[in-house]
Amino acid sequence: VQLQASGGGLVQAGDSLTLSCAASGRTVSIHAVGWFRQVPGKEREFVAAITWTGGTTNYKDSVQGRFTISRDNAENTFYLNMNSLKPEDTAVYYCAAESSLRGPTPSTWFGSYGHWGQGTLVTVSS
Repeated sequence: VQLQASGGGLVQAGDSLTLSCAASGRTVSIHAVGWFRQVPGKEREFVAAITWTGGTTNYKDSVQGRFTISRDNAENTFYLNMNSLKPEDTAVYYCAAESSLRGPTPSTWFGSYGHWGQGTLVTVSS
């Protein structure tokens, strides 16, 4: 599975931004997809995930209610809609997919995800 992320940019606090990630290759094998983010000097952290078929979601507590993850199976694309952005949301955002797990909920552990897109930078100014 290959992933191509897009949609990052510079926004002001309170603004909205939507990230996209297009999947190609053996997409039929995908169990779940997700978004992670990383700032320099810190570990990559989980943001949101969704199962590819069932649509069950998981969110990091600090983004719950502000961010929404969704997927378009027909287009093999998934999204992260980010509202009410805060300066602390500034990071490089990575999309990811995993094909190895089964079950109704998506993993929040970055080690579960074997396929990664390139990062896209989101900068939120105060």
